[in-house]
Amino acid sequence: MPTYEPVIGLEIHAQLRTRTKIFCGCATDFGADPNTHICPVCLGMPGALPVLNGHAVDLAIRAALALGCDVQPHSVFARKNYFYPDLPKGYQISQYAEPLALGGGIDVEVDGTSAFIRLTRIHMEEDAGKSLHEGFADSDRKTYLDFNRAGTPLIEIVSEPDMRSAAQAATFFERLRQLLVWIGVNDGNMDEGSLRCDANVSVRPMGQASLGTKAEVKNVNSFRYLQKAIEYEIGRQIDLLEHGGRVVQETRLFDAAQGKTYSMRSKEEAHDYRYFPDPDLPPLVVMADRLADARAALPELPDARRARLMAQYGLPAYDADLLTQSRELADYFEAAASASGLPKAASNWVMGEVLRTMKERAVPITAVPVMPTALAGLLRLVDAGTISSTVAKDVFATMYESGRSADEIVASQGLAQVSDTSALEPHVAAVLVAHPDVVDEIRAGKDRKFQFLVGQVMKASRGKADPKVVTDLLTRAIG
Repeated sequence: MPTYEPVIGLEIHAQLRTRTKIFCGCATDFGADPNTHICPVCLGMPGALPVLNGHAVDLAIRAALALGCDVQPHSVFARKNYFYPDLPKGYQISQYAEPLALGGGIDVEVDGTSAFIRLTRIHMEEDAGKSLHEGFADSDRKTYLDFNRAGTPLIEIVSEPDMRSAAQAATFFERLRQLLVWIGVNDGNMDEGSLRCDANVSVRPMGQASLGTKAEVKNVNSFRYLQKAIEYEIGRQIDLLEHGGRVVQETRLFDAAQGKTYSMRSKEEAHDYRYFPDPDLPPLVVMADRLADARAALPELPDARRARLMAQYGLPAYDADLLTQSRELADYFEAAASASGLPKAASNWVMGEVLRTMKERAVPITAVPVMPTALAGLLRLVDAGTISSTVAKDVFATMYESGRSADEIVASQGLAQVSDTSALEPHVAAVLVAHPDVVDEIRAGKDRKFQFLVGQVMKASRGKADPKVVTDLLTRAIG
């Protein structure tokens, strides 16, 4: 049997973060009652004329620049004609022959191997409505339609078929989401449909230049499911070919419960959408000054931020990767590092207690009440030896709940670390008397038991003892 090579390309639909739709003033808020954010324009009523949302254009340009695309000075909106119940106009306004941007790409790394995944294009378009097949008494006989989403502004990001594994495709999708959220173009909420992915998957014998027949897996809304769907599809296609079958061009859906894809509709040949320029919308002309302003307004991008954190603060790659998962998290770390002068300690605390607390309480970094400057105050107390790291965790929890500073909490609760040997010697003596067997084992060479005694002294002092002083006193006492 030949060795097969997967060939994968992705098409990602990203909702732009505008307050209103792309061609009308209806709100884009998620979760409103069905058919309350609609008007004659987004419903395609006769005589209603679309007006392009300028903010949507700016966001699309920002995404194109961040992805290294060439923004075209002249692009055209076209009507993509097809019939579906949730498409109220009978056509979708999109871009086809002349899209907003061409080229670009993203570097991805999987298992230590880097690859540059090229983009074909980015174009603007409007979303369709939503068909509701469940939740009604007569859902077995009827489909309900909600047009709130119709006309929501999207960009479609189309990759070249450059990916060669499911893991690489999932990483590409994850990196793309991070970038779009970082620059404020998309909210990244895949559960609400703000970011959706279609995967075009084919296989071919290794070394063959021509592409195999592809199947399209539609509307996958998580990185893990995308990887599982592609892995299943690769295996399905290879199994077909090895048993004398053939892969047919079709659209498939992924069943997460079963971990399988299944056929949705055949697609032997590409649909004839009969594209033609929309007569109600003039060409989109991006002037040089608008493009320059958009480029100047771009924030420092994740890769550049990651490299700078390593160079400026001496952080390892692991820390820099984690701290740049979001722009707000990176900002929080830098503010704490700057205020404390302790970048590695700030990194450890943000990656540890801060992220743990965020996860427990299901809040974003912007909702954490402990400001970076307050965290810096706590870090300075630990660095000065005023409190131990163990006590500091309890202080942080109190800071989170009360809004008080670390200095206030330590002073009011008497939490300052005890370094006075005369105050600690009674605790050391009591622990040695309570554990003579452990002392004998340590004297016999079993040093691993030493930390047990340190822990017992720390417990007796309610965490206030200076561990260095405790270690020294125990060492001398045991001899």
